[in-house]
Amino acid sequence: MKKGHRIEALARELSPGNDPNIYFRGYFVLFNRQDYYQAHDVLEHLWLRTEGPAAGFYKGLIQLAGAFVHLQKQFRRPFHPTDGRRLHPAWRLFKLARRNLSKFAPEYHGFRVDQVLGLCDGQIAALEKSNFQKNPWRPEAAPELRYEK
Repeated sequence: MKKGHRIEALARELSPGNDPNIYFRGYFVLFNRQDYYQAHDVLEHLWLRTEGPAAGFYKGLIQLAGAFVHLQKQFRRPFHPTDGRRLHPAWRLFKLARRNLSKFAPEYHGFRVDQVLGLCDGQIAALEKSNFQKNPWRPEAAPELRYEK
């Protein structure tokens, strides 16, 4: 099965019915399950087909998930030659996500962007404070995103 078909099937499974926002909703379900890589892929599928301001919004959320992919991999394998060096790339993605999402604050399409900006700020500050030596992410305290629509 091609990646696009696999992503569509996953999004439909996560958002049953005739919901036109299956990829957007799927992103939140996967993010809150700490499946950041899949969340990134599902929303990327929508982003690649989107033009206009919404594309920048989706891009910021994709970068947010990507940052958490880095933190999660570093947490799981802190001494791995590649995964052990993921804190600085996570920081860069948090900064990019913040820059892209700040244009949509405080709220965009039923989503509280200001809360995500605070999340980004907290992660950026924690990484900088530790001089990129301590991972602020823990599975038991992983953030959850709320989408109310």
